[in-house]
Amino acid sequence: MRAVVIVDGELAIEERPDPTPGPTEVVVKVRSAGVNAADLLQRRGFYPAPPGAPADIPGLEIGGEIVEVGSAVAGWGLGDRVMGVVAGGGQAERCLLDASNLLAVPDSVDDHEAGGFAEAYVTAYDAIVTRGGLRSGEHLLVTGAAGGVGTAAVQLGAALGAEVTASVRSAARRPAVRALGAARAIDPVEVKSHGPYDVVLELVGAASLDSGVLSSLATEARVVVIGVGGGSRVELDLLGLMGARASIGGATLRPRTVAEKAAVIEAVGADVLPLLSRGAVKVPLLASFPLEQATEAYARFAQGDKLGKIVLVP
Repeated sequence: MRAVVIVDGELAIEERPDPTPGPTEVVVKVRSAGVNAADLLQRRGFYPAPPGAPADIPGLEIGGEIVEVGSAVAGWGLGDRVMGVVAGGGQAERCLLDASNLLAVPDSVDDHEAGGFAEAYVTAYDAIVTRGGLRSGEHLLVTGAAGGVGTAAVQLGAALGAEVTASVRSAARRPAVRALGAARAIDPVEVKSHGPYDVVLELVGAASLDSGVLSSLATEARVVVIGVGGGSRVELDLLGLMGARASIGGATLRPRTVAEKAAVIEAVGADVLPLLSRGAVKVPLLASFPLEQATEAYARFAQGDKLGKIVLVP
C-alpha cells in the first residue's frame, strides 16, 4: 500500500506492507483521512505515535470500507462503510484498527465527510459531555471554535440544548460558526462580557484562559482543556476558582487504550450518529487533497484562518 510517511521532518509517499488483522481487528480501505493539528506536531517531532501505532505514518481518523476482518470480529463484514479513530497510520491506502473503535457511516454521509468525522466529534463529545457534563440549558463557551473540534462542539452543544458562545479570532469566519448553531460568535476579547459560562471547551490554551475565561465562570463551572497552541502555562486565581466551586481538567484522546476509546466511541454511536444521520450535525469540509499532495494539505492546515476539515484522499 502507499502511505504518507514522515522522513526527517518532511512528508513523502512510500510503499509499505499491507496490514494484516489480528482476531479483533479489521483492515479498512481508506477513502479519506482527516488532517489534524496532531499530525503537524508529529511531523515536527513533538508528538510521537504511542506504542503499537505506526511510528512514521500520521493520521488519526479515517473513513472507508472494510476489506479484511479478524477471526473474532462480530457485527462487521466486508464492504461495510465505516469511520474511526486510530492512534496513527490513517494517512495511507489501508489502515488497521480494532473493531471496537469503528462507527458505521450513515447513508447520508459521503466518503470525504466520513474521513473528517471521528477525531473531531469523538474528541468534542468526550470533552463537553463525558468530562464537562454539559446539560440542556447551560451556557457553553467554545474557544478557537472555527477548527474541526470547535465546529463539532458548537453543533453538539446546540443539539444538546445548550446556549453556545463561540470565540473566533477571524471576523470572516464568525457568520459561518453562528450558522452551525452558536447563539453568538465573538472576538476573543469579548469573552468576559458574555459570561458566565457553565462549561468551557478550551482549544486555544493559556492565551485564552488569561484573557478572561477564568474570570467568567459560573458557579460549579467545568473547564476542559484540550488545546494549548496559545501556550501551556497559566497563572490561576485559586480564590476565584474556590469561590465559583469550579473545576479545571484536560484530556487527550490519542494515547488511550483501545478499550478506553471504545467506551467513548460507543457513546458517540448512540448519541451523535443519529444526529449526523438526520443532518442535525455535519462535517464542514474546507478542502480535500490527493494523498500525493499531503505536503500541500499540511501547509493549508498550517495557514490558519479556516473553517472546516481538510482531508487526504488515497
